[in-house]
Order: sequence, then C-alpha cells, then structure tokens
Amino acid sequence: MRAVLQRVSRASVSVGDKVVGAVDAGWLVLLGVAPADTPADAGRLADKVAGLRAFADADGKMNLSVQDIGGGVLVVSQFTLLGDCRKGRRPSFTGAAPPAVAEPLYERVVTALRALGVPTSTGAFGADMRIELVNDGPVTFVIETGAGE
Repeated sequence: MRAVLQRVSRASVSVGDKVVGAVDAGWLVLLGVAPADTPADAGRLADKVAGLRAFADADGKMNLSVQDIGGGVLVVSQFTLLGDCRKGRRPSFTGAAPPAVAEPLYERVVTALRALGVPTSTGAFGADMRIELVNDGPVTFVIETGAGE
C-alpha cells in the first residue's frame, strides 16, 4: 500500500455536487493498493496513520497524533499513486491492484482506523471525485507498507 498523508485543517470529497466525506483537523489520506498487499498491511497502515506524531503540541513541536488532538481522517482511494511514469509519456497502472482486490483492503484500512477510535470518513471507491482541502503546514508524508516498506 502507498498512502499520501496530508495534514489538514479541513478537507472534503465530493461526487458530483454531493459531499460524501469530510473532516476537520486531521489527515487526508490518499490510498493506493498494490496487488500483493494484504489485510496485515492494511492494519499496519491504519496503526501508523492513527499514531503518527505530526501535530503540534503546546510548544509547537510535532509530538501529537491525530488521536491525541481528537482529529479525524478522510480516506480517499487513489490507484494513480501506483502509476509507473518511468517509460514513455503515458503512465502504466499495472502496479495498482484491480478493484476486486483493492476495495476490500481500502475498506479494511477504514475499519481499522475506526476500531482505533479515530473518526474516519471516506470518498466513494472508484468514483470520479473532487477533493477540497486546506493544508496545515503544509505537512505531507508518503507511507508504504508491504513490499515497499
């Protein structure tokens, strides 16, 4: 799995004119699933997202997690994170899992975050989505689990 975490003061995702997911302070997680990813990878990723200490404490240092600040997570599927742009001018997406593999693992990440007590909302898997966000910092991390760890 490959995830891009963006610390946000707010973010939302819409399909058409309808907002399907939103979060105030917390993480926007763009999530790509590879064919070899496993449920264990999903659990490790959720644990990392919930516990990553990248929010400011009283001294302005990155010492708090999204759990510590009572923030939320907005998880959006994004197979293009696994696109390969090394050859030619058109990306190859052979490194991305097919929807039948990716969707259950995406849902597993969401379920694991919720089980950790993190308020979690989502986009609509496989839909054409529009994301609005206000970066906080900006603070952005790329996290990989599985073979890319």
